[in-house]
Amino acid sequence: MNKNIYNAIQFNIIKDELKKYAFSQFAKNTIDKREPSTSEAAVQRWLDETEEAVTILSSGQHVPFMGLSRIEQLTNQINKGMVLEAGELVEYADFLRSFRLIAKLFEKNQYQTPILYSYTNDLTDFSDIASVIYKFIQGNRVNSESSKELKRIRSQIAKLEKEIDQRLRKFMANGQNQKKLQDRLILMKDERYTVPVKIEFKQQVSGTIIDQSSKGTTVFIEPDTVRKYNDLLIMERAAEVGEVYQLLAYLTGLIGEQMETISYCMDVVTELEIIFSRGKYSRSINGKKPLINKEERIILKNVTHPLLTDPIPLTLDLGVDNRALIITGANAGGKTIVLKTVALVSLMTMFGILIANEEGTDIAVFDNIFIDIGDQQSLENSLSTFSGHMQNLSDVLKQVNRHTLVLLDEIGSGTDPNEGAALGIALMEEMYRKGSLVIATTHFGEIKEFALQHEDFTTAGMAFETDTLTPKYKLLLGETGESHAFWIAEKMKINARVLTQATEYLKNRSYNRSKQAFHSVTKVKTESVTQAANYEFSKGDRVCLNDSQKIGLYFETENEYNGFVYVDKEMIEVPLRRLTLLRTADELYPSGYDLDSLFESFAARKLRKDLDRGAKKAQKKLDKEMKQRRDDRS
Repeated sequence: MNKNIYNAIQFNIIKDELKKYAFSQFAKNTIDKREPSTSEAAVQRWLDETEEAVTILSSGQHVPFMGLSRIEQLTNQINKGMVLEAGELVEYADFLRSFRLIAKLFEKNQYQTPILYSYTNDLTDFSDIASVIYKFIQGNRVNSESSKELKRIRSQIAKLEKEIDQRLRKFMANGQNQKKLQDRLILMKDERYTVPVKIEFKQQVSGTIIDQSSKGTTVFIEPDTVRKYNDLLIMERAAEVGEVYQLLAYLTGLIGEQMETISYCMDVVTELEIIFSRGKYSRSINGKKPLINKEERIILKNVTHPLLTDPIPLTLDLGVDNRALIITGANAGGKTIVLKTVALVSLMTMFGILIANEEGTDIAVFDNIFIDIGDQQSLENSLSTFSGHMQNLSDVLKQVNRHTLVLLDEIGSGTDPNEGAALGIALMEEMYRKGSLVIATTHFGEIKEFALQHEDFTTAGMAFETDTLTPKYKLLLGETGESHAFWIAEKMKINARVLTQATEYLKNRSYNRSKQAFHSVTKVKTESVTQAANYEFSKGDRVCLNDSQKIGLYFETENEYNGFVYVDKEMIEVPLRRLTLLRTADELYPSGYDLDSLFESFAARKLRKDLDRGAKKAQKKLDKEMKQRRDDRS
C-alpha cells in the first residue's frame, strides 16, 4: 500500500486515535506498524471482529485487560535475566490472571462473538503461577511466611529493633541526658538508630557521632549501649535482603520458564486489545459495518468524514456504471473534502474500522490508493508546484492498474489552462486505460466536456447557496458544478460593464485590442469636447467643465444642448459640448447606490428622510419655512 497517502488524508491521525484506546505498548506499536489489508477475506474478518467487540461494549461488559501498561518493559527485563521487584511481579501476575478471566468472558458470550471466542481458546491458564505470586507477595512486599528463613530473620529483626528502642528510651529518660538532647526523638541515620544531641554536649555523651545537622547545631549520636544491637540489626537486614532476592528470583523464574507460551498468549491478548481499540473508536464515531467487495465498486450512502465537526454526509457511487468521476464547482465548495473522505473511509474499512454510513454502503478493497493533492512544491529540488504534481503523477502512472483508486485534486492546474486541461485529460485516459478507478476535481471547461462525452466517465457538482454566497459541501451526482466566477464578481460589486464585457469575451473570444487615447484632465483638447458632445451623460458621472477646468457631478439633461452640473455645492446649467467625461457613475459607485444623495446637503437629506417617516418636528420645520417664504414674497 502506498504510504504517502496517510498524511495527505490524515489516516495517521486515525491511527493515533486508535492508540489512545490501547493499554499496552505492544498494541500501540502493532497499530503503528500494521497496514490496511488488501485481502478481501482479511478485511471481512477484521470488520467482523470489530463488530463483535462493539457488541460486547454495547452490552456494558468490559474485557479484563489487566497489567498491560508495562507488560512489554517487564517482559524485556525477564528476557534479559533481570529479577522483578515485588510490585512488578504482582503486575505480571495480574496480566497472567487476565488470560483466564478473558477466556471466561468470551466463553459466556461465545454465541454472540464466535470469532473472538475462537481467539481465547488458545489462551493458557496460568492461574497456578499467579496464585504463587499472590501468596508470596502481599502489599507489594514479600510475605514473611514465604520461607522459614525469612520468617526467622524478620523475627530476629523485630527483637533487635525492640531492644534498641527500649535502650534509647531509657537513655533519653535519664535526667542527666535530657538537657543534652535537642529533641526526644529516635532517628535513623546511615542505617543506625541515633539520638539528636546539642553540639556543645557532644563530648559529654558516650557514643559514636553518626551524622550532623546542616546548620551544625545538632549531632546524631549512637549511644554505646545500642552499638552492638545496631551492628546485629544491620547484619540481619542484609540477610533479609538476600533472602527476599532469592524468593523474587524464584518467582521471576516461574514466569521465565513459561515465557514461550506466555509470549504466544501475549500476542493473542494484544490482538484482542487492538480489536477492542477499533471497537471503541468505531463506537465513538457511530460506525457501522459496511459491505465490502473486490470488484472495484464504491457505493457510499451518507458516509461522513470522522475528523470533521458537523460533516455533510457524502453519497457517491463509482465502478458500477462508470469508472471515473469528475467533480466540478466553486473554490472552497468541498471538492477536496470529497476526495479525502473517499480515501479515508476506504483505508479505515481496510483497517477493520467501522465507518459512519447508512445501509447499502459498499467499499472496494483496493490494492493501492494514490492521491495528488495540495502544494507539491519542493524547495530542496527547486521544483515548481506544477513540476511537483507532474513528478508525483509520473510515479503514480508507473504503479496504477486494476484494483487501484486514483484521486486527483485540480487536475492539470498550475500551468497554461489549455495545456493543463489537455494534459489532465491525457493523464486520466492513461489511468483509465490501465484499469484504475479515477476521481478528479477541476475548474476546466474542457475537462467537464470530456467527462460528459466519455462513455465511462460521469460528472458531479458541488451544491452552492447562491443567495448567501456559501457552499453547501454537498455532492450532486450527474451534474456539473459551476465555478460561479461571474456570479461572485457581481455579488462583490464588480462594475456591470466589466461583467457584460467578460460575458461577451467568454462567448466569442473576441477581445478589444485597439489603443485608447488618454487626455490630460487639466488641459482638455478640442477633440475631447467633440467626443463628449456625442456622449449621453448620466446622473452621477464625474465631468470636467472645459471653460473653468472645474470638476463636478452631472445631474440631469435639460435639452439636447444643455444639462445641469453640481459644482462647488451649486447646481448650474452648462452646454453639453463644454463638458468632458472623466469617470462614469457605474465606475464610481456600486450597483443600487442612491445617486440623489450626492446632490443634496446632509441637513436636506435628513429633513427629507424625516418627512418620509412622518416626523412631526420635520413637518413643523417645513411649515415654518413655507410661512417664511410667503412672508418674504408679501
